[in-house]
Amino acid sequence: MLCRCQSDFCGQLPSPCLSSIPEHIPEHIRNTVTSGHDSSPSSFALTPAPLSLVQSTQRERQLHSAPVQQAPSWRFSHCREDSSDLNQPLHPPPRRLSTLSLAHGDKEEDIDEYIRTIRRSVSGLPPRSLSILEAPVHAIATPKPTLLFAIASDDVNEVRQVLESGEAGPNDQVGPQSALAFTLTNDKLSHKNEIVKALLAYGADPSALRNPELNPSALASSEGGEGVSGSHLQPGETTPEGMDPATRYYVTRADSTHTRQTSQLIYRSFFRPLTRVRYDLIGQDWVLEQLFRVLSMHSQRLSVSPIVVLLCGPSGHGKSLLARKFGSLLDIPTHTVNMTTLRSTHDLWQSYSMSPYEVCCEPSPDTLAQFLLSNEGERCVVVLDEIEKVEDPKALYSLLMPWELGRCSLEAGKRHVDLMKVIWLGTSNIGHNLVFEHHDSRPDPSKPVTREEYRDLMDLLRPHVSQCLGASLLSRVTTVLPFIPFTVEEKMAIAAEAVYSLTSNVAKTLSPQDVEGIVMKVLPSYVPSEGARSLHRAVSNQLVDLI
Repeated sequence: MLCRCQSDFCGQLPSPCLSSIPEHIPEHIRNTVTSGHDSSPSSFALTPAPLSLVQSTQRERQLHSAPVQQAPSWRFSHCREDSSDLNQPLHPPPRRLSTLSLAHGDKEEDIDEYIRTIRRSVSGLPPRSLSILEAPVHAIATPKPTLLFAIASDDVNEVRQVLESGEAGPNDQVGPQSALAFTLTNDKLSHKNEIVKALLAYGADPSALRNPELNPSALASSEGGEGVSGSHLQPGETTPEGMDPATRYYVTRADSTHTRQTSQLIYRSFFRPLTRVRYDLIGQDWVLEQLFRVLSMHSQRLSVSPIVVLLCGPSGHGKSLLARKFGSLLDIPTHTVNMTTLRSTHDLWQSYSMSPYEVCCEPSPDTLAQFLLSNEGERCVVVLDEIEKVEDPKALYSLLMPWELGRCSLEAGKRHVDLMKVIWLGTSNIGHNLVFEHHDSRPDPSKPVTREEYRDLMDLLRPHVSQCLGASLLSRVTTVLPFIPFTVEEKMAIAAEAVYSLTSNVAKTLSPQDVEGIVMKVLPSYVPSEGARSLHRAVSNQLVDLI
């Protein structure tokens, strides 16, 4: 809706058009959003617009033959905020400025003086007083991007951008609901699962779903907020039973006491953004806890050696995913080395980055030596993928000094380079069989692993790594973290996410019950030694059969 005052002096911006509100916003939210935009005639001055002062001299010569009919008082009620009183006549001569009648033999000299008077008056008016005829501020202000419109756009990147900018918080209300409840109850979103994960990653509180003020029932909303006293009937989509397995897993995980306690370990450190990785990585809660403990010690300067972490265990359990998310979440450079191609120490420093998963940007054109030189003294990540598969173990000897002292010479006869702030991450399948043997030997393998059981596995795995890589290298490793088999809930979440990733164009037509039905059919195809890859393959085959 354009400003009713069509004057060239009007500083009013277009108010938001009601027809432009995305269709993904439910009707009760649309009413809340648009209720503040009063479009009644009483909200605006219904006076015809005055002529533009810029063109007035030319038009006046054409209007001598006929007087212009105008409203009794013309006021500059829509000029800029820093202008003066625009609701009072700009000049006190007997003739009102809004009349502009040039009939009955007015002279051109009077016209020129009249225009100059207007120009002087606009620049030096007294402070403006309030008037009931003024358009309300919300009708002329340009609204900032809000979380409501970001979610309704069905674009998870828009949601992340708004949350990252600080223009909105993950626990802001969207109409009568919390942002999380609004997303879960919006059945027009095709990327609902991804948006829920983004909200949780930035700190959305799942307990709001149990709060009747932030998640009112449909009955309470339709009756003006009056529900049954002492009870709260949640909308079905916001209950665990009404969610698909993946959404249910992430919401339950975010609501866990262990999750909050683990996040506190690095809450005030440089590594805080890493807490978001739990909404990309399914399972491995104890891996994240031990990793955050190590990072917490380094952020408090309780260690004088570089950070060196080995991620070990069976294939398909998230080792490479965690390693490549490290740099992107911290927003620091990453260089990934494919260790299976190395033949010598020279090959290590001259290796180029292998970044097949970073589709948003091209791999770095620098070698590892050039990468370390360009990031000397700065935080960066070096990922040594499949470190145990190097052809000659002697190629790893060049890592002894940087892992212990945080500096080394990258070429014979050259100066030492400061590598103290480099984060070294190695991925390996060492201990593959040991992990499964330990899992099966537990009193009840169907139950989640406890903290004590995980620490026992850490102690058992370290000698295996030492035997494979050598004691001299392992003694310089900060920690070895074994990745453990998935629970039933984690397998279901992995399969559900596979369904969404393979049916992105028709995901909106699948109900949570449809997704869960597909998930239950593919669970028997899970292969422990292949991990998540076996579930992705089974989901793909199941969808082909359905089509």
